Amino acid sequence: WLTVLPGLALMVVVVAINVLGDWLRDVLDPRMKR
Repeated sequence: WLTVLPGLALMVVVVAINVLGDWLRDVLDPRMKR
């Protein structure tokens, strides 16, 4: 468990940053929608 938790936390953080970045780009640049 000591090695699983940090990896899981890191994965969650990376996914959250990706989703947040996509949302921010959509909000700031609505013309760039695919």
